[in-house]
Amino acid sequence: MPSSLSQAETVWCPRVTVACVVARGDRFLIVEEEIFGELAYNQPAGHLDPGETIPSAAVRETLEETGHTIALDAFLGVWQWTSHEHGEQVLRFSFAGHVVSHDPDRVLDEGIRRALWLRRDEIEAMGPRLRSPLIMRTIDAWLDGRRLPLDTVESLLPGLTP
Repeated sequence: MPSSLSQAETVWCPRVTVACVVARGDRFLIVEEEIFGELAYNQPAGHLDPGETIPSAAVRETLEETGHTIALDAFLGVWQWTSHEHGEQVLRFSFAGHVVSHDPDRVLDEGIRRALWLRRDEIEAMGPRLRSPLIMRTIDAWLDGRRLPLDTVESLLPGLTP
C-alpha cells in the first residue's frame, strides 16, 4: 500500500541538544527557568540550530541563557535518553568551559529567570526540579576528571569551524 508520507517525513531523527558544565571553584553555573508554569533548573543548554556546529551551539546557548561568554575547554561526552518533557529521544552533547566575560545587563532567553552558581550538593538537592537526569551525570563526569579533546566533535559543514 503506497504511503502518502514522503521519505523525509518517515525517517526518525532524535532531538540534538548541547549543554555546558561551567565551574567556578566548587560552584557550577545553573539556569533557573520557567517550564510549563513551574520553575526548573538546568545547565546552560539548548538545541542545535540548522547550519551551526555543535560546539558553537554550546557557546551560544550559554550566552543566551546566562549572559556569560565562555570558552570551551573539553568535550565531556554524548548522552542518549528519552525526554519525558518532549516524549522523544535526545542526544545531548556536553562540554566543559570557563567564563571569559559576563554581561549582567544582557536580556536572557524567554523563560529564563536567572543564572545561579551552586554547589553540587545544592544542585542534587533540587531533585525533581532538575530538568533532566543528565545534569548530575555531566557534573559528575566533570568531577571525575573526564576531559575529551574538543576535536572529538568534528564539523564538516562548509565554511564553519568547530
